[in-house]
Amino acid sequence: MNWALLSLDGLFFSLRWFHIFFGVIWIGVLYYFNFIQGPFFAETDAPTKSNAIQKLVPRALWWFRWGAMGTFLTGLGMLGFMDSQYGHAYWGTGPGVLILIGASFATLMWANVWFVIWPAQKIVIASATAVAAGKPADPTAAARGARGGVASRTNVLFSVPMLFFMAAAKHLSLFTISPDKSLVPLVVVFGVIILGLEANALKGKTGPMTSVKGVVHCAFALAVVMYILSEVLTK
Repeated sequence: MNWALLSLDGLFFSLRWFHIFFGVIWIGVLYYFNFIQGPFFAETDAPTKSNAIQKLVPRALWWFRWGAMGTFLTGLGMLGFMDSQYGHAYWGTGPGVLILIGASFATLMWANVWFVIWPAQKIVIASATAVAAGKPADPTAAARGARGGVASRTNVLFSVPMLFFMAAAKHLSLFTISPDKSLVPLVVVFGVIILGLEANALKGKTGPMTSVKGVVHCAFALAVVMYILSEVLTK
């Protein structure tokens, strides 16, 4: 008897399934933080906010960061599997390029979670816990929380084009690469855009992404602009 999952195709399916599973957790909690918790914290009273930071936020952050890690690791597994099955040349095809664009966004989002947002939130949680116990607040907590907030908003910004390009790899047949067209302009332009936005996440401000409406509009605008550029620069 042949079992579908006990094959190379089954292994790849399992990686893809867990990639989607962890991704739903990760992006779902990301949107919860930005679309629900953030506005609630801005409107609620100080004791309620402090209690939520101590008891609710750590639980949400656990799912958030490990959802990100699960998505990242299964994504790496999928990339390795595809490279071994299709060869290095696959990454120069339309679907391959689309996957790499999405993976670039996702990798920066993962790095923001583990190296910016989570470290900042640990300080915010520890400070709120200290204040509740009658101890002084950490003077760096506000600034670190704000930096984590910019990184979180940037992850929302990245999430829409990331999901677009990942889905486009299998479901958008209009994206093709002319044989005589170099991918260097695409790599350079996209690299400048993505790294510039990430630099802002690390050192800049939220700007038009301060509000929920603003970050949603910016995210979809970024996806549209990058789609148009991908068509123009590869044909």
